[in-house]
Amino acid sequence: MRPAPQKGQQWQAQSYAHHARFVADLALPVVELLAPQMGEQILDLGCGDAALTREIADRGGNVIGIDESASMVEAACAAGVSALRADACALPFGQQFDAVFSNAVLHWIDTPDRPIKAVWEVLKPGGRFVAEFGGHGCVATILTAMRAVARVRGYDEAAVCPWYFPTVDEYRQRLEEGGFKVRYIELIPRPTPLSTGIEGWLDTFRAPFFAQFPEKDRAAARQQVISLIAPSLRDKSGNWTADYVRLRFAADRNDG
Repeated sequence: MRPAPQKGQQWQAQSYAHHARFVADLALPVVELLAPQMGEQILDLGCGDAALTREIADRGGNVIGIDESASMVEAACAAGVSALRADACALPFGQQFDAVFSNAVLHWIDTPDRPIKAVWEVLKPGGRFVAEFGGHGCVATILTAMRAVARVRGYDEAAVCPWYFPTVDEYRQRLEEGGFKVRYIELIPRPTPLSTGIEGWLDTFRAPFFAQFPEKDRAAARQQVISLIAPSLRDKSGNWTADYVRLRFAADRNDG
């Protein structure tokens, strides 16, 4: 899901597909972990433009997608997916799903126990929660450079990172306290090629950070960040790779 705009974050389906198609393309192992069965009722928590929702449906699941971005929901519906606008922390469903799936959403929610509770409430007894999102250490090189630029220029370092990137132990505990039995959880380093470069990534994911700078200083601040991370994340041919780390898990609703 592209949740409600956080600290100025906005989602537009066309731009997201252009700069961030890797978000869905690299998540097929999470669909494999979900292992949708024919006729199962499945909720895609944060369906975006429904690239993965359609994959789940193609494997036999009766899937509904939710997203808080109107642009994403429109794109999902245009792709033939049943989708609606909804809040990941207050799902408008009863106890009706065999599984809840989510990719690249939970790190955007700074109250992490709320979506866990919401998912538990819509799962049937024994239903499964399978997801992947940013984990501890995700894009650390980029964030360190942004913090340095904010500090040097006297701006808000808190605006650098709107994300929640937990460790395995922390998130396992949250799931267990939320009524789930965790059968698999792992941090996975995943260096991620950026087809539209670091510029496209910064424009897509951290525009609100640069918006705090006066317009006359934004380009220079952005270039300063790029110059700091280039030695680590840009190869000799000019190709960029972001230092992603994902947290992937599968857990079952525990009613015993």
